[in-house]
Amino acid sequence: METNYRKTWASCYWGAAIQALAINVVPLFFATLQTEFAVSFEMLGRLVLINFLTQLTVDVLSLYFVDKWGYRACFLIAHGTTAAGFLLFGILPKLLPDAYVGMVLATVVYSIGSGLLEVLISPMADALPSDNKATSLTLVHAFYPLGQVVTIVITTVVLALLGREYWWAIIMVWSILPLTNLVRGLRMPFPEVERVSDHGGIVGLFRSGYFWIAMAAMLCAGASEQAMAQWASLFAEMGLGIPKVMGDFLGPCLFALFMGVGRFWYGRFGNRIPLQPVLMGSAALCVGCYALAVFSPWPVLSLFGCAFCGLSVSLMWPGTISHVVPHMVHGGTALFSCLALAGDAGCSLGPWLTGFVSDAVQPYCTTGDPAQFGLRMGLISAAIFPLLMLLFLAFFSKKKKEN
Repeated sequence: METNYRKTWASCYWGAAIQALAINVVPLFFATLQTEFAVSFEMLGRLVLINFLTQLTVDVLSLYFVDKWGYRACFLIAHGTTAAGFLLFGILPKLLPDAYVGMVLATVVYSIGSGLLEVLISPMADALPSDNKATSLTLVHAFYPLGQVVTIVITTVVLALLGREYWWAIIMVWSILPLTNLVRGLRMPFPEVERVSDHGGIVGLFRSGYFWIAMAAMLCAGASEQAMAQWASLFAEMGLGIPKVMGDFLGPCLFALFMGVGRFWYGRFGNRIPLQPVLMGSAALCVGCYALAVFSPWPVLSLFGCAFCGLSVSLMWPGTISHVVPHMVHGGTALFSCLALAGDAGCSLGPWLTGFVSDAVQPYCTTGDPAQFGLRMGLISAAIFPLLMLLFLAFFSKKKKEN
C-alpha cells in the first residue's frame, strides 16, 4: 500500500514558514531593543551573526548526527528548540542583569532549531514522491517568504495596537507555531533519504570542483538575501525617516511578498524555463535593487528597491540547490547540510557586514544624519555579494559543460 505523505508535505511547508519566523521576527524589534536596552547597530547586527553562526554550527554537526538519530527525532528537536528560544527571548533580557546576554542566549537556542529545519526540510521534500523535484523544492521554499510576510504583518500590526513595550509578549506567543508542527511530527510518515556514506562519503563531495563552486554561490545567495531582509525594517525607519508601520509594510513585507511570488512562479512554471539565465538576470537585478534602495533621493523609490530585491533573490537559494542535486545524486543528507552551511555562512556575513560598515563609516559623515549615512553605506556594501554571484554562475555554466 502506497504511503500517504500529505501530512509530511504540510509539515515541510510549515517548517519553511517557521524557519522564516525564527530568522525574521527579532529584526522587527531592532528599533525597540535599541531604545529600551541601548544596544548599538553592531550589537544588533551581531545578533543576526550569532543566529546564522549557530545555524552554521548545526549544519556542520548535522553531517554526523542526522542520519544517526533519524529525521523524526531531529525534526522534533528542531521545533522544540525554536519554541523554547522564542519563550526565552521574551523572558531573559528583562530577567538578567545584562539584557544583551539574555538576547544572545535566547538567539542561540532558537537558532539551533532554525538551523536544523534548514538541514531537514530540503532533503525531506526532495525525497518525497513528486513529478518534478526542482519545482517541488522551490514550492517548499516559497513558504519561507510566505512565513516572512505573515510574521511581518502580524507582528507590525500587533505592535502598533498594543504598543512597543509589549514586544516580549508577541515573540513568546509566536512559539505556538513550532509547537503545533512538533505535534504533527509525532505521527506523520518520514521519507527515506539516501546516505552519502554509501557512495564514497563526504570526501567524495569535497573532491568535486562543481561542489565548491556551488558552496561559493550558496554563500552569496544567503548574503544577498539576508543583508536586505534583516536591515530593511531599521533602514526604512531610521535611514529613510518613514514611520515604522508603513516602513515595515512597504519595505521588508513587500520584500518577502516578491520573494514568494518569484518562488511560487518558478514552482508552477519552472519545468519549462531554463534556470541558468534566470539566475544570472536575478543577480544583476539584485545589484540594481541595492543601488536603488541606497541612492534614490525619494524614500518611496528606496522602499521599492528594498521590495524588488526580494524578487531578485527569490531563486538564488533553491535555484542553486536545483543546479547541484541532479549532478551529485548520491550526496544525500551531507550534500544538503554542506549547501545549508554555505548559505548560512552568507546569511551570517551579509547582515553583519552591513552593521559593521554602518557603524564604521558614521564618523566620516560630514553632512546630514550620521546614522542614515551609515545605514546607506552598510547596505550598498552588501551589493558585492550579488556581483560575486554573477561570477560564480558563469563558472557554473562552464563546470556543467565539463561534467
